[in-house]
Amino acid sequence: MPALRTALLQSSGRLGDVSANLAILDEAAGRAAAAGAGLLLAPELFLTGYAIGADIARLAEPADGPSARVVAEIAARHGVAVAYGYPERDTEQHGVIYNSARLFGADGAPLAHYRKTHLFGDFELKWFTPGDQPLVQARLGDLTVGLMICYDVEFPENVRAQALAGTDLLLVPTALMHPAEIVPESVVPVRAFENQLYIAYANRAGAEGDFEFVGLSVLAGPDGTARARAGRGEDLVVGDVDPGFLAASRAENPYLRDRRPGLYGSLV
Repeated sequence: MPALRTALLQSSGRLGDVSANLAILDEAAGRAAAAGAGLLLAPELFLTGYAIGADIARLAEPADGPSARVVAEIAARHGVAVAYGYPERDTEQHGVIYNSARLFGADGAPLAHYRKTHLFGDFELKWFTPGDQPLVQARLGDLTVGLMICYDVEFPENVRAQALAGTDLLLVPTALMHPAEIVPESVVPVRAFENQLYIAYANRAGAEGDFEFVGLSVLAGPDGTARARAGRGEDLVVGDVDPGFLAASRAENPYLRDRRPGLYGSLV
């Protein structure tokens, strides 16, 4: 099975300017395709910016809103699957907004939609409603792909649930702030190793309002090593998700097979 070359866009885009951010995503998809990538992952709330405060009500869109249609066209035009974060307005519940992520296939078809289940900090708790579906997956070529957002990956139970459901590559759009550098530097690679999967973690970069994003986006392999890693600034990094290596690593590290679930009842 061929490897899936995966590009991570590390950028905070333009705060509050959806059209500019769609243009940045379009340009990044072109660069990703030129590098041989079949998948591009953009950060959390990429379409609007993170520090948008009360503007979130104005900028939020339905899951199938106008920006989603533009992203689908970008994916199809460049022949690259695209995952990204955005604020989602619930069309059935007035005033309800989710911190969400979408995945489109390389043909522009919608593949997955996820609402962040673990909200972080006063800002998110004020403006967003937490999602209630922790396990979202899709097929992308030969791989089963899962979706989470930022803080979600810091809960071991979340990632283990993905692993037990057969996820090969976990996509995590992120808005990680200083001083939490330990997450991309250590936690994400360990999560990949202990669950025997790949994790693509794409962060924002630089100052934005009251927030300082640390960058350090990483594609971590099932051996706990970084297959691609960005620095602190704007960047596009590329690494391979290799199904053959994943199968060999799982055979050598049988954590999932050797579990004893009967002993873990106290966890829930």
